[in-house]
Parts: sequence; structure tokens; C-alpha cells
Amino acid sequence: MNKHIWTDNPPRTSEQRTAERKEINVPARLTWKDQRGVQRFASVVTRNVSAHGVYVECQSAVSIPMFRLVQFQLERTVREDDNLPDALRSGRVLSAVYRVSPGTTSGRPQCLALRLMIDPRRMAPMPAEETRATA
Repeated sequence: MNKHIWTDNPPRTSEQRTAERKEINVPARLTWKDQRGVQRFASVVTRNVSAHGVYVECQSAVSIPMFRLVQFQLERTVREDDNLPDALRSGRVLSAVYRVSPGTTSGRPQCLALRLMIDPRRMAPMPAEETRATA
């Protein structure tokens, strides 16, 4: 006798992302406040971006815990790249650290995955009716 379990979850596919991820190699900066409220800075290299997040390599080890809010900012000289999401072109973007990959003594750098804290209404295309009403 076979037992079937009904679920509302669709089968997993190899790509579960809601936005395309683009490989890049551009300098950026993180700014945050540590547990004592002291402002901290770190230079990073952005390795890939999507409309919802970025993945960065740290130039030196940083002590940023999971879920810490940070300001992410691409260096001014690279912000005009057409491959970048609009949110990253405007300057600082509030982001949350959601994955920390520690560096190794063999030379692999510490990496951070950041979720861009962008209002979903800013990212969603406006329906044609609303576009006409505001034009």
C-alpha cells in the first residue's frame, strides 16, 4: 500500500531565485554600528548582485554577526553600470546580513551575503492602469 502525502509546496528545482543573479567584481563599502554603538567600516569586493541581494568578499576579517543591519554602498566610480539593479545605483542601501562564510588560513576570504532592505512596492512594476493615472 502506497501512502501519498499532499503538500502545497512545489517540487524543488535547481534555481529557486526570484531574480537573476549577475556576476560582477566591483569595490564597495559596508558601514555598521557594532554592539557598543561604535561606527565601523569595511572595504569589500562585490562578487554578485541581484535585485534582492549581494554577495561580498571582505578585504580583511570583520566581526559582523548574522542579521546585523549594515549600509551597503558601491564605490561611486562603478554605480553607472547597466548590469546593476537600480537600488544599488543611488548610493547607500540598508541591508541585513543573512549568511557569513568565515575565511580560512589557507587564504579564502571571509564572505557575507546581504539581503537588500528595499520596499517591494519600489521594485514591482506598476500596473498599466496606475501608470496612465499618474502620467
